[in-house]
Amino acid sequence: RIMRPDDANIAGNVHGGTILKMIEEAGAIISTRHCNSQAGEPCVAALARVERTDFLSPMCIGEVANVSAEITYTSRHSVEVQVNVMSENILTGAKKVTNKATLWYVPLSLKNVNKVLEVPPIQYMRKEQEDEGKKRYEEQKLDRLETKQRNGDVILPVINPEPHTVGYSQSSLIHLVGPSDCTLLGFVHGGVTMKLMDEVAGIVAARHCKTNIVTASVDAINFHEKIKKGCVITVSGRMTFTSNKSMEIEVFVDADPFVDEPRERYRAVSAFFTYVSLSKEGKPLPVPQLLTETEDEKRRFEEGKGRYLQTKAKRQAQMQQAAQ
Repeated sequence: RIMRPDDANIAGNVHGGTILKMIEEAGAIISTRHCNSQAGEPCVAALARVERTDFLSPMCIGEVANVSAEITYTSRHSVEVQVNVMSENILTGAKKVTNKATLWYVPLSLKNVNKVLEVPPIQYMRKEQEDEGKKRYEEQKLDRLETKQRNGDVILPVINPEPHTVGYSQSSLIHLVGPSDCTLLGFVHGGVTMKLMDEVAGIVAARHCKTNIVTASVDAINFHEKIKKGCVITVSGRMTFTSNKSMEIEVFVDADPFVDEPRERYRAVSAFFTYVSLSKEGKPLPVPQLLTETEDEKRRFEEGKGRYLQTKAKRQAQMQQAAQ
């Protein structure tokens, strides 16, 4: 679809959350189709995880986004979907790849939302494809468990924070989940949640550097629990790490069921977003150094630095491999 002004920031760059929402919609369509391709209980595919996705180049107002999706692996209860996003300038015909993403879905029964159904297997061209897919499945399963175990953090307000500290830029958004946010089962679309997360992360980044910012990448997004219609969700973001030209922001989504629900507030989604600061000409700008004050902030900074260096090393290895 064509990118409109309400899809973009004040500089004309399309919001990362808008692109993430389109990616999730494509993944939900293809995985739901596949899971209903054989006779059996009707179901809807629910998003469980998004692997790291890089925003390879910005998309602008007036360009057309082309989103394509392909199922690349199926386990007994999950579907792996690879999604590519291409932008097209319809005035010049120029096209470029803007995003590549991997998403995992699970099929939930329309009759019983807590029942996960079996996934019809796909046919692989080569045995190696199935083996590689199984390896990716085991890796993401382990990472989801590790992420869930460190989900006890909360973001508390800070009185009169100093500029460039964690408390100065941290932000929260409160949203009442309505019918338009939800699937046929009455639970929030993964794309809706990701769009809200990107908005909060973008506010954190903009507060920190006071410039135009764009989403550079999103680390794995883990959907730990479903969010039901009628819940109030709190999307909270805080700066965890800065390099010379990038900012890492941790984002939580907490759900508070208060309509006919005795359950207490719970952590539903978590992820790390990376942003870069841009000049009016679209050139990268230096990022102010994050000032850490507490031991927890210093620990999170070092953890973020580790993720940054790991990603940088992986990117350099890929460039060297491509050069050969």
